[in-house]
Amino acid sequence: MKFISTDLAPAAIGPYSQAVVANGMIYTSGQIAMNEKGEIVANDIINQTHQVLKNLFYVLEASNAHFNDVIKTTIYLADMDDFLKMNEVYAHYFGSHKPVRSTVAVKTLPRDVLIEIDCIAIANSDYSA
Repeated sequence: MKFISTDLAPAAIGPYSQAVVANGMIYTSGQIAMNEKGEIVANDIINQTHQVLKNLFYVLEASNAHFNDVIKTTIYLADMDDFLKMNEVYAHYFGSHKPVRSTVAVKTLPRDVLIEIDCIAIANSDYSA
C-alpha cells in the first residue's frame, strides 16, 4: 500500500490521506472546493466543481494516473438543483471517457461547500504497491 500526497491539492482536513494506491487501484479521498492554500473558492456550483476536479487531477497525477484511468466517481451535492451545471463541468474534464458514477444528495458537506467528489482509478504499474 502506498499513501499519496501532493502540495498541488489541499491538504487533508482530518486524519486521512489524499489517496491510497493498493492492489493496482487508486482510491481518492473526497475532494472539496478548496484550493491548495486551504481556501474555499467561490460559492457557486460551476467554480466549485472546477476546483474539485482540479484537485482530483492533481491527486491522480501524484498517483501517476489521469482521468482516463478513473473507473468510478461518487459525487455528493448539497443541492440536486445543481446537477445539470455540475454535469456540464464534469463532462468537460472527462470528455469521451465515461466512468461509472453515483450522485448523491446530502444535507451538508465539510466547510459548507456545494460539492465533493471521490474516485477509484486503475494504477499505473509503477504505483501498484
